[in-house]
Amino acid sequence: MRKYNKSLVWFRRDLRDYDHAALYHALKNSNQVFCIFIFDTEILDQLQDKADRRVEFIWASLKELKATFQKHGGDLIVEHGIAKEVVVKQAQSLGVEAVFSNRDYEPNAVARDADVAEKLATFNIEFHQFKDQVLFENDEVLTQQGKPYGVFTPYKNAHLKKLDDLYLQAYPADQYVQHLAQHQANDMPSLSEIGFQPTNLSQMKLPTGMSGALELFEVFKERIAHYQDARNFPAVKGPSYLSVHLRFGTISIRHLARTAKNTAGAGAETWLNELIWRDFYFQILHHHPKVAHGKAYKAEFNALPFPNNQTIFQAWCDGKTGYPLIDAAMRQLNQTGYMHNRLRMVVASFLVKDLLIDWRWGERYFAEKLIDFDLSANNGGWQWAASTGCDAQPWFRIFNPITQSEKFDGAGKFIRKYIPELTACDDKEIHAPWLIPALRQAMLNIHIGKTYPVPIVDHATQRNLALSLYKAAGEPTLIQN
Repeated sequence: MRKYNKSLVWFRRDLRDYDHAALYHALKNSNQVFCIFIFDTEILDQLQDKADRRVEFIWASLKELKATFQKHGGDLIVEHGIAKEVVVKQAQSLGVEAVFSNRDYEPNAVARDADVAEKLATFNIEFHQFKDQVLFENDEVLTQQGKPYGVFTPYKNAHLKKLDDLYLQAYPADQYVQHLAQHQANDMPSLSEIGFQPTNLSQMKLPTGMSGALELFEVFKERIAHYQDARNFPAVKGPSYLSVHLRFGTISIRHLARTAKNTAGAGAETWLNELIWRDFYFQILHHHPKVAHGKAYKAEFNALPFPNNQTIFQAWCDGKTGYPLIDAAMRQLNQTGYMHNRLRMVVASFLVKDLLIDWRWGERYFAEKLIDFDLSANNGGWQWAASTGCDAQPWFRIFNPITQSEKFDGAGKFIRKYIPELTACDDKEIHAPWLIPALRQAMLNIHIGKTYPVPIVDHATQRNLALSLYKAAGEPTLIQN
């Protein structure tokens, strides 16, 4: 006999029907399981741009999930409203005894879920939550003194030591699929009905949903052996391109980590490292929720006196700084919602340590634009680049945008893709086009200052200013590199 007659699974960042902790536990313990996703107006109303690729990605992924449930005789209820109210109302009207969901670790989500649990309890409805979007959560990986890690390498070592087959085991929800409630839900609301419009997502090489995630993963597995090196070059197909799928849970983190752990070679090892970095930033967010509220992890850097020139910031946003690799990366972000991981580090360093703009401005811009935006990883990445975070890039280490360009886009292939106005430059000229003599510019029909901007700052000058600014904030020793 099953524990519950009727249950409800509330989908959020886990848009798949397999290896799904909450779905598995609900199906295993209930006679009938209903499924719901709510387009939460408390989140959506904050999005300024109503052509948001993330919303369209979710919408397309839900369409597939709904169709999958329908094949098994069940369905997916898709609602639009204040999630914490809608889920309670639906739980009541469906007559369920329990609501199941996977944990979300962002402060607003934690508060929302506590509110939901309280409201459900007044109707004698239980609320069960499970770990699903990370390998280890909250206090599962601590130092021998029982404290959270603030440095990645010891955290990684402890993580790997603990990461055995038990933690990588899949939740076989499909074994209990017959317990999906046999009912027909209303049609999904259209994008326009929830206040959004289509983007260029369908033109991009980014398949959506569970099937899209598995398709990308199969392709990535063929080149995982080369990941360690290939991931650094933006013109090369190096990354897995699964970050958005991990963000919305259209693929299982356990499935990915299991594959990485069971694949020999430096490529798979490096990729598993990246998955562990993701867990690391989640536990930083849990133990130091201040980082979600604009606070620096290192308190001494909370109020660095950045000049914050608005015109210069806008040039960075628009990909018009005069530094080709920076501009190409920003244009990639603006046109696709994606940015290559190495370039995220380079443009972040450039904004903070060349343009002397507060890292929070960049963090906010990425939060608006990135299709794979995840609060913990985005904050962790920005604080790493700004040297204000845990285990961060030392403040005296500053990326040279020209050197980075020559090293990681030597032939200028990536730059040419996003800055067609520099196509005619040769492979050496393209990294610092302002150095091209006027006569040669005329021959190439490139006019720096007209067809492409002159650099808005001088790197060497700004580097010195950044070093002084950080030194004054109280770091003990100045080390030149």
